[in-house]
Amino acid sequence: MNYKDLFFDLDHTIWDFELNSKETLWDLYQKYALAAKGIDDFDVFFSQYSVHNHRLWDRYTKGFIKQEELRWKRIYLSLLDYKIADENLSKAMSHDYLAILPNKKNLFPYTIEILEYLNAKGYKMHLITNGFESVQFKKIENSNLSKYFIEVITSEASNSLKPHAAIFEYALSKSNAILNKSIMIGDNEGADIQGAINAGMDSVFVNHLKIEPTIPATYTITHLKELENIL
Repeated sequence: MNYKDLFFDLDHTIWDFELNSKETLWDLYQKYALAAKGIDDFDVFFSQYSVHNHRLWDRYTKGFIKQEELRWKRIYLSLLDYKIADENLSKAMSHDYLAILPNKKNLFPYTIEILEYLNAKGYKMHLITNGFESVQFKKIENSNLSKYFIEVITSEASNSLKPHAAIFEYALSKSNAILNKSIMIGDNEGADIQGAINAGMDSVFVNHLKIEPTIPATYTITHLKELENIL
């Protein structure tokens, strides 16, 4: 296919959310002296936080909870695992988490190299993200990614979330892209790949975790460098 517009997901696809999130939680673990509160193993605490975060994000993308509830409840439930039922602490940590996280700069291996490669080939590149708008723009700027992307389409601006077709239709309109000349590149089967299918768009499943695919993407890769074999 002769693609012209490439639509990337941000978190977990090119911006290493897990690593950046872990560094942020470590900062908060120290700031709020969580070890003294009985949370003596940070790695276990982060693992439990990741489970709660993933589950609440799934509920958020399906419309069951609002953004504000997602923001603080993932912290609250993580603390509750240690019998710390402190809503005020949870909200304070959530505020600090969202302030610190966008300053982290860890990208997946070969991110800059592949973006330089695709840019040199003349592709128009954009982002489609379900992440919080103010946080996402800071991540992009602080990670020196801004220059690679023409449009950044967020769920807030489009009033829709992946995998709904509406956010992809909004993205095509905003970027003046043609559906059959566009492709979605993302790590999340439920949001990115199913979303592309819902919109009738080709897709690349960036399978960093090397899981068994459950939704048929147009292409599947396990490393960003493999995009060179497709584009």
